[in-house]
Amino acid sequence: MTHISAHPTPLISRKASALKGRIKVPGDKSMSHRSLMFGAIATGQTRISGLLEAEDVVNTAKAMAALGAKTTKLPSGEWLVDGVGIGGLKSPAGDLDFGNSGTGVRLAMGLMASTKLSARCVGDASLSGRPMGRVTNPLSQFGTTFEASEGNKLPLIIHGAETARPITYTLPMASAQVKSAVLLAGINTAGVTTVIEPVPTRDHTEKMLKGFGARLSVEVKDGARHISIEGKHELTAQNLAVPGDPSSAAFPMVAALIVPGSDIIIENIMLNPTRTGLITTLIEMGGHITIENRRDAGGEEVGDLHVKHSQLRGIRVPPERAPSMIDEYPILSVAAAFAEGTTRMEGLEELRVKESDRLAAVEAGLQANGVSTNSGRDWLEVTGGGAPGGGKVVTHMDHRIAMSFLVMGLASRIHTSIDDSAFIATSFPGFTDLLNGLGARIAPTP
Repeated sequence: MTHISAHPTPLISRKASALKGRIKVPGDKSMSHRSLMFGAIATGQTRISGLLEAEDVVNTAKAMAALGAKTTKLPSGEWLVDGVGIGGLKSPAGDLDFGNSGTGVRLAMGLMASTKLSARCVGDASLSGRPMGRVTNPLSQFGTTFEASEGNKLPLIIHGAETARPITYTLPMASAQVKSAVLLAGINTAGVTTVIEPVPTRDHTEKMLKGFGARLSVEVKDGARHISIEGKHELTAQNLAVPGDPSSAAFPMVAALIVPGSDIIIENIMLNPTRTGLITTLIEMGGHITIENRRDAGGEEVGDLHVKHSQLRGIRVPPERAPSMIDEYPILSVAAAFAEGTTRMEGLEELRVKESDRLAAVEAGLQANGVSTNSGRDWLEVTGGGAPGGGKVVTHMDHRIAMSFLVMGLASRIHTSIDDSAFIATSFPGFTDLLNGLGARIAPTP
């Protein structure tokens, strides 16, 4: 289904000369969502610096406030969250609107599942088309009940369990959102709740919950991660610094790799191993990417990425790498279009249920700009050699599709245009200005 925003803002991206400079990208989205939510159920006041102030995250802040945890932005740019303690969330007076954010709504459902409250969760047209059964199914096992729209979609009313019971749940698919929702429900459930994860996914929830004082353990048995949380133990407010988002860094990084003469540094990027699949893949393709100034920040490794234009070559990207870079396949596909030979990406079924059917949207955008592709249910092949360009890309209200094809236009022989850029602000406010500051040529469509 093609979504059209009320006021589309089409953009055109033209061939650029060398990109140069040092930049900082917005704070990590995953950590921003979680810092607000964990602060909301901790005791005391959590102070957050570097929070990503994109629409998705601001909607999470509003939802936490509606549930009773006051959120305040200081003139310094820091955010304060006054926590209500375990079990302290209250039924909101109105709808909880999560906009475009699957992470926001799915994690919030976990947060509310084991507390006696009721809330109606809503989202925009894109989010309302995404399946919620993957979260409501395990949460129902705690005793939570749901009134969902047809197809287990939003709008959805959640009724938290009066007396939640702990569960052991094996993830049927690699999903950090589902894992996190179950663990968050376990926090206010007496006893031990365990998530069994056959394929590792991003582990920010585990790391951050431990930082807040949760009684959480991780064991590996028969190759699977068993993550257990002991419920009914209070969390303690923290001071948090959110590093730069590797998923946002992906766009200027690929732009520098494909635009001749480019040489840029992207500062203060989180290097959690569950998030660096794209960096690993681009280096395998011959990308000149070095990590400088490695350091620790709040339990996460961070560093600066030094990226130079490179002659890339096509490779096979193994399916087991997908969980560490699931959001980066659209921009990797753009890099693949400028590589020598064919790049094959496997294990991509999760892309069928993102903000759009991302796999179909990527393939259509590539073909519209003269790039040869081949695909199946969970794989994509891109034949490199450069993108002629000249095509208009339908973004389907998907921020990552929009940004990926604007990057493509910077190295295309003609140009690339997108039908709407309004949704870029959900994850990367200031994207166009930041890239243009390096030397990109992105402008409103004449």
